[in-house]
Amino acid sequence: MSIGSYRIDPDDPRAPPQEVWERLTLEERARIVAGLPSEFPVSEVAPPEGDFHFVAKVRTREVLGGFFTRTGRKVYLACELPVYYPGERMFAPDVIAVVGVESHERMSWVVSAEGKGLDFALEIHVAGDRRKDLERNVERFARLGIREYFLFDRGRLRLTGWRLSAGRRRYRAILPQQGLFSSEVLGLDLRVEGERLRFLHGETPLPEADEMIALLERKARESDAQRARDAQARVELEQQLAEQRRLRAEEARLRAEESRLRAEETRRREESERQLAGALAELARLRGGSG
Repeated sequence: MSIGSYRIDPDDPRAPPQEVWERLTLEERARIVAGLPSEFPVSEVAPPEGDFHFVAKVRTREVLGGFFTRTGRKVYLACELPVYYPGERMFAPDVIAVVGVESHERMSWVVSAEGKGLDFALEIHVAGDRRKDLERNVERFARLGIREYFLFDRGRLRLTGWRLSAGRRRYRAILPQQGLFSSEVLGLDLRVEGERLRFLHGETPLPEADEMIALLERKARESDAQRARDAQARVELEQQLAEQRRLRAEEARLRAEESRLRAEETRRREESERQLAGALAELARLRGGSG
């Protein structure tokens, strides 16, 4: 896809280098943002990692989203949103946070268009290439200037964090204090609790959806006067749960699409092999006939 002097490669989609972006017209920039894919090329699609991965990332987004909504702080959150830094390969962390920007829905985060890169990235490792999360991401995210990067190893129930110092492009490990990892970006602490990643404000864990439901039900039983206020809180919670169901449905759709693409690739490969075998047989026949 060519726009002005810039071409988007469908097999390796990238946003233009910053110097190219600055020469583009507003219309060309808008067309590039709209033309950048919101999913990985088929050749790079990773296999689904199951409920452990999905639940952990969605729970993180819901818990943080609820907290920042209640506190009135502007923090944009997303799960596996395609991120385009100028001239860089697209990537999509499990959870991202960008501070001080509007939280409207996006198909991708294009740094040149948004005017800001990521402040926080979280990866949740369940299976697959651990070196990507522990080594390559550490180097890349630091080079790109992502202020904080956390890795929750769901299989080993281990949390690791890194932070950039001012003016640096190399991470320093965040050392836990009494099991708590501090996030300066979020203004929260993180820890592994049982099989979950928990976020704490001060010494108080941020409530998760099931915990909020239990709390609301208990308060409703204790006080008639509180029931009216609880009803509004329950509506907000139901909206969060509806968003969770929507995210799960979207994940299921993406999984089905990945399966379809793999099946199509298998069919094409088998057809190519069949055609090759036929051509070789015909060649052998012709050679036999010519003898």
